[in-house]
Amino acid sequence: MSLASTLRAEVLDARGRLQQGRQRLRRRHLAGASGTQICYATAELLDQVVLELFEALVEQENAHAAAQVALVPHGGYGRRDVAPFSDIDLMILVPAKLPAGLEGLLKRFISSLFDLGLQVGQSVRTVGQACQLAASDAQIFTSLVESRFLHGDVHLFNRFWHRFQRMTRRRRRWLLDQVQQAREAEKAQYGETIYLLEPNLKRSPGGLREIQLLRWVGFATYGLSDPESLFLRGVLSRQDYYTLRDAWEYLLWLRNELHFHAGRAHDVLDRSEQVRLASRSRFMGTPGLLPVEQFMREYFRHTYAVSRVVRQFVQQAQRQGIWVWVGQKLFSRPVAGPVRQGAGELFVPRAQLATFPDCLEQVFQLAQLHAQTRCPVEAQTFQAVQQRGARLAAQLSPAQAQQFRQLLRDPEVVGPALRWLHDCGVLEQIVPPLQHAHGLLQFNEYHKYTVDEHCLRAVEEAARFQHREDPLGYAYRAIRRRDILHLALLLHDLGKGYEQDHCVQGEQLAQQVAQRLHLDEEESALLSFLVGQHLLMAHLAFRRDTSEEHLLVQFAFQVGSPERLQMLYVLSAADLAAVGPGVLTPWKVDLLTALYDRTMMRLSGQLDAATKHLEQLRQQVREALGVRASDPWFAQLVCELPPAYLHARSAQQIAQDLIQLRSLGPEEVLAQGHYDPSSGTVEYTVATHEHLTPGVFHKLTGALSSLGLQILAAQINTLAHGLVLDRFVVSDEHFSGPPPQGRMEEVCRVLQQAALGQFRPQFRPRHWRPISRGLTQQLRPLPTQVRTDNTISEHFTVIDVFAEDRLGLLYVIGKTLFELGLSVHQARIATYLDQVVDVFYVTDQQGRKVEEPAQLRHIRQRLLEAVEQLRRQEVDQPSALKSPHWR
Repeated sequence: MSLASTLRAEVLDARGRLQQGRQRLRRRHLAGASGTQICYATAELLDQVVLELFEALVEQENAHAAAQVALVPHGGYGRRDVAPFSDIDLMILVPAKLPAGLEGLLKRFISSLFDLGLQVGQSVRTVGQACQLAASDAQIFTSLVESRFLHGDVHLFNRFWHRFQRMTRRRRRWLLDQVQQAREAEKAQYGETIYLLEPNLKRSPGGLREIQLLRWVGFATYGLSDPESLFLRGVLSRQDYYTLRDAWEYLLWLRNELHFHAGRAHDVLDRSEQVRLASRSRFMGTPGLLPVEQFMREYFRHTYAVSRVVRQFVQQAQRQGIWVWVGQKLFSRPVAGPVRQGAGELFVPRAQLATFPDCLEQVFQLAQLHAQTRCPVEAQTFQAVQQRGARLAAQLSPAQAQQFRQLLRDPEVVGPALRWLHDCGVLEQIVPPLQHAHGLLQFNEYHKYTVDEHCLRAVEEAARFQHREDPLGYAYRAIRRRDILHLALLLHDLGKGYEQDHCVQGEQLAQQVAQRLHLDEEESALLSFLVGQHLLMAHLAFRRDTSEEHLLVQFAFQVGSPERLQMLYVLSAADLAAVGPGVLTPWKVDLLTALYDRTMMRLSGQLDAATKHLEQLRQQVREALGVRASDPWFAQLVCELPPAYLHARSAQQIAQDLIQLRSLGPEEVLAQGHYDPSSGTVEYTVATHEHLTPGVFHKLTGALSSLGLQILAAQINTLAHGLVLDRFVVSDEHFSGPPPQGRMEEVCRVLQQAALGQFRPQFRPRHWRPISRGLTQQLRPLPTQVRTDNTISEHFTVIDVFAEDRLGLLYVIGKTLFELGLSVHQARIATYLDQVVDVFYVTDQQGRKVEEPAQLRHIRQRLLEAVEQLRRQEVDQPSALKSPHWR
């Protein structure tokens, strides 16, 4: 038999053994084997397959030459913690002068490994080449730290290992810096916080890579990489060693489970896997918590602990060396009590650590210094605070509460100080509701972070507003009691995870915290209001017509004072900004600011001024019209212009609209688009005659949705002389800046066709990351709801439709309203968790509110049926609703 045939047969046999071995390992895993047992057995299986292939090749070729090389697994394969379908790293060490025939043998060997179906990171190097590359490349260094001998010339391997160790000692400081920089870059790519809702088990903060970082830093600093050896050496505490051991075991088991379930390498703990694993782990849930939320809290408990231990270990390793010691002894300076600053960090000398901190004031002082200097707190000092700080915070005196509030007042200090107190476990003692929220997942597509992380980020986002030169920045800088604002942001979502509504629960928790911090009665009432009503302003701004006098007066009465309004405005914006990147858009800031400005006029006793302001806007339109303003046709239109339209457009734009309407033929439709750079949105206006376009709203929304535009708001203005002027504010997800002229012309052309009944809509979703159908079936889905309200608006019945976002949802709702004989005058589209909220201001055919209870029930029922029918259609014929992207 030829060499090629023999080798091919060996590869096929090895592939079969690899598959059978993985099946055995999967059965062991399902039977309850630990993560380390499965990983170790996987490494042994790979060793067996690799060796059999190598030896089969050597028997056929040059055994003498092959005996002069060494096979060296490294990386995860070298550590023996390789997951079932992970790639493997294998270095082949060769002598400086290659024996004859060895090069061809190694090429065939490497090719055979790929033929097995393995993803192999392979290299053929001499001892000198391997050490030289490791000395200049952090990625190669960290992988070779995990090297072990597998087969071949053991003396060659020993020469490499001794030289590698010597090189590491010489290059220790440079290697430490490079390894840490590489890890920081990786965290920036895979998420900068532990509390990501879809983490990568290997690469996200607190994951397996974090423990590997400790191994690499330990090797570079102490010559030891194994956590147990570091513990025996005395550089890792017993508690930290057990923490790492438990987390390592847990994360390896979890990664093995992901690999076996997918049948391939899969390291992302996505939402569908979270739900499945919660069931697999037998989490049962509680009235306030889903099983998946309990499962992810357990995951975050491990990753938080890993992140803390590794961070302290790395800081401690950086302090090793004579120059750090000299810097602390000779060049440090006292900054507060026993705390000194030197060598780029804050520390307490070891002689005083036994009694530090002896009071909570010292902890607050250290938090303030950390925030002001941006210097890290040295690891042993941090551990001392961690061990004693929580006990000291059990009770708060009025003086200590005032010191904590002083931290809350300073926008330069509050973010880093609170985060540091949270990291060392003191903050949750000062604010006990944080204990429940620690690592609490928000299982929806809306939030990106856990509850505690979201609340901390909300405080940080508010503090950044001080640098804004816009109404939001002016409002933040004008707030006197910033400590109450920042405390409200810290508390605002801590009511989640309980059975009752989180705003109601949060208000009760706020009252408890106010008592603990010795707030007076007025401050306690303010804090409770901000926490209990933290969603109010955003809901009104995004779902309601904020030009309605009735709504503004009601909201002003609810808020009660300019100071409360100011704080609620800033809190609402910070809450949105902390949801995730890009959530607080210029469009949303504009909507919040418009509501803030109009309400402030009423709270400031300027109600007459608001009425005068409307008349001023009309007068500006008349001036923009010039001589045309005296024409009775224009005069009647200007007098009847809706307030929302007057607020939304400039006088020049309105005048231009009216002039175009004047020349509009009885069978014509005019459509035009305008990009607003300040909000990043496009406004499309459609002008026509009322008799020409019955059901215009659903026709136009169908057209816009078909083109992949996300509709943010709509306004349908029925004017004098039987004219209709419709405005749609949209976001065009296809373009990061202004859409090209060709795109806007295309949209206008389709809008004209739709208004004339010449366009049949085909739909695409408003959001590009919907939850998968399989996942939603496993969750408790938010039910579709339809609510009607006749108290919000003076002239319209308001209909709120809460529904899961689907293809063509807005069109179906609009069409149903038309079939019910209702006229849509305004529409708003908002987001609530995993649902969209479509809000419609409607009247009957006579222009009146719908107030008959039986008719309102009929409207609600018809809308629920229409949404349910759309859901069934999507399930039965998902492809029928798709349309191609615009090019």
